[in-house]
Amino acid sequence: MTASRADELLSELERRGWSVGAAESLTGGLVAASIVDVPGASAHMRGGIVAYDTRVKHTLLGVDTEVLAERGPVDPDVALQMARGVRRALAVDGSAADVGLATTGVAGPDPQGGAAVGTVCVAVSTPDADRVETAVFEGDRGAIRGAAVGAVLDLALAVLRGSREASGE
Repeated sequence: MTASRADELLSELERRGWSVGAAESLTGGLVAASIVDVPGASAHMRGGIVAYDTRVKHTLLGVDTEVLAERGPVDPDVALQMARGVRRALAVDGSAADVGLATTGVAGPDPQGGAAVGTVCVAVSTPDADRVETAVFEGDRGAIRGAAVGAVLDLALAVLRGSREASGE
């Protein structure tokens, strides 16, 4: 199921000639892996940053230290800053990645920073729109991480299709 969503995402990127990058915390590279599993992904996938450590969220992705200190890493604003930050971090020849995807959350087994196990924030940043969603998923670590991958791919598709419809394409 994730493979078809990744394929759909790459088709949407192809339509625009856009690139994508992923900033991942709880998914630990699964978003990037799901995209590069699709043949031809190299035409659009810039790369990914696994920012599992909160300090990496700040140093590589530019997430505000005050937001991290006040709210912790599992926060919609953190996810959005990660998505924006990965676009900048994966700039090539002075051009930012067109789409930034981000995941942050708690896969378990224990709550983190006041966030319950299963709490996930996903975000998408493009030149046209930024969106972030928070959800609570059930299951073990693998199920929660898999659901987070699906959620960020679904959100990316919604954002890209929404911007295409808004422009009359």
